[in-house]
Amino acid sequence: MIKITDIYKTFNPGTINEKHALNGISLELKDQDFVTVIGGNGAGKSTLLNALAGTWPVDSGRIEIDGIDVTGLPEHKRAKYLGRVFQDPMTGTAADMEIEENLALAARRGRGRGLGWGITSKEKEHYKDLLKTFDLGLENRLTAKVGLLSGGQRQALTLLMATLQKPKALLLDEHTAALDPKTAENVLKATDRIVKENGLTTLMITHNMRDAIAHGNRLIMLNEGRIILDISGEEKKRLTIEDLLHKFEEVSGQEFSNDQAILS
Repeated sequence: MIKITDIYKTFNPGTINEKHALNGISLELKDQDFVTVIGGNGAGKSTLLNALAGTWPVDSGRIEIDGIDVTGLPEHKRAKYLGRVFQDPMTGTAADMEIEENLALAARRGRGRGLGWGITSKEKEHYKDLLKTFDLGLENRLTAKVGLLSGGQRQALTLLMATLQKPKALLLDEHTAALDPKTAENVLKATDRIVKENGLTTLMITHNMRDAIAHGNRLIMLNEGRIILDISGEEKKRLTIEDLLHKFEEVSGQEFSNDQAILS
């Protein structure tokens, strides 16, 4: 379970560039919740995700993961609870290392390492089985350098690495935004499957309203650092893009201004 209580974050306080990015956000994710997060540019989506990950500290409020207060923990200490996939396919993997080496590093994260660190035959077979599910041919390229992979292949690998240890929460930061539409669709299908199979609690940021509606069991919308919509269950299943735009305008008193989100 993830519990965020009344968190605030201001960048460049006291200057002409002061930005109130998070304004008293409270949010609770139950076990196995898959929450999509939508909002215009500057709404606070990435700031919320980075606050949860510990990329930067919040000014006030409290963040709990599985009942543990992690508010004061730095990013590297929160990493044992979290899996994360970034927007940039080049982030999250080691380009100069082989596919199997990247997977082995992810599988061993947080464990002690001795002289017998080599990848076993059993592990290689396990990695092959996991990679087959993506239908990208990666299971036959275990010794290929990750830097030689396409963006979609690399993002699929990053997704697998982020979920190998079944984290307490999976954070997806617009993880298909840099991919072509067909590849993005395939990665999203893989995301749905992995989240369901592993029973993961997931927070997925997206600009794409269609994706926000189609994936997950719950949708929240941010505006000016606040949650203005929180929809789940049957209400979410019946949502259309037109409904979402109307709800945004009704709650915020503004027109939704992000063309990418509307047109995607």
